[in-house]
Amino acid sequence: MNSGTLVGSLIFAAVLVVAIAVVIQVMMLGWRRRAQRQQELIGTLPPVPDEVGTATTTLRGVYVGSTMAPERNERVTAGDLGYRSKAVLSRYPEGILLERVRANPIWIPQSAIIEVRTERVMAGKVAARSGILAIRWRLPSGVEIDTGFRAGNRDNYDGWLEDAA
Repeated sequence: MNSGTLVGSLIFAAVLVVAIAVVIQVMMLGWRRRAQRQQELIGTLPPVPDEVGTATTTLRGVYVGSTMAPERNERVTAGDLGYRSKAVLSRYPEGILLERVRANPIWIPQSAIIEVRTERVMAGKVAARSGILAIRWRLPSGVEIDTGFRAGNRDNYDGWLEDAA
């Protein structure tokens, strides 16, 4: 390889690295701006109550994410709602508690729940045969969001869907 080709290749590689870095920075800026816009809409989430009754049913699985209702691909990025994580979903007479690994728990009061259903696609994730449990609920700010959960054993969804009716 002659020195002209080597220098040209190094310049091309440097420009490519800089271009990739700029694209990543623009993506991160877009994520932060979306989070700021959504934070104004969402406000604060309901706090987890100090005491609740006995859990009627519990599922282990993955928190898929939350989306702005009715758009199932408009992912909520405000706070830590945009991050997928392992989770435990528990149903109480007072509401639903979603305890996530390395993230704040999400409390959904019973009075805020609009519907519980299954979805095949949510927040950019695809599951087989309606494998995502979607909980549509109204935040204190009045905004409706869908919170998605994919259980390890999807056969246990029936109890969740019957309880919501």
